[in-house]
Amino acid sequence: MKIIIRELEEKDYPALLSLLNNELGSSYTAVDDIALHYDRVKGDGRYKTFAALLNGETVGFISTVQFFTVGFDGNLIWIVQMAVKKEIQNNGVGTKLLQYIENYAREKGCDSIILNSGVRRIDAHAFYKRNGYNTDSNSWCFNKKLF
Repeated sequence: MKIIIRELEEKDYPALLSLLNNELGSSYTAVDDIALHYDRVKGDGRYKTFAALLNGETVGFISTVQFFTVGFDGNLIWIVQMAVKKEIQNNGVGTKLLQYIENYAREKGCDSIILNSGVRRIDAHAFYKRNGYNTDSNSWCFNKKLF
C-alpha cells in the first residue's frame, strides 16, 4: 500500500469536507466553507495541512500550527485536526501522517508536538499511545464558545 503525503491542494477540499463531517463530526455544508477557512491560513507558514493519498484518493489529513509560548524556550507543533477515512483506518495511514509531522517538526526545530483528542474517542487515544504520544496528567483542555 503506497501512501503519499503532500500539502493540501484545492482539489482535496471535497475529500477534506467529507473527512471533517464523517470522521470528526463537523457540520460544514459546502466545499466553499473549507476554502474560506483554509484561504485564511495557507499563506502563513506556521499553519500547515497535509493530505494522505492512497491510490490517488485523499483518504486522510492532518492540520498543524507551529507556535511559541511564554516561559518555554522551544517551539511546538500543535496537531489541530487529524482524520483518516473510516474504511481505511488501521492500515498505517494515520501513523504515516504522524511520522510525517514528526519529521516536519524536527526540521522546523520544534521540541515537541501536542494534540487534543475528544474524551469519547477511545480508539483514537489508543492509536496515539501506540504511536508514542502520552497523556499529560497535569492538565485538562478547556474551551469556551464566544458566539
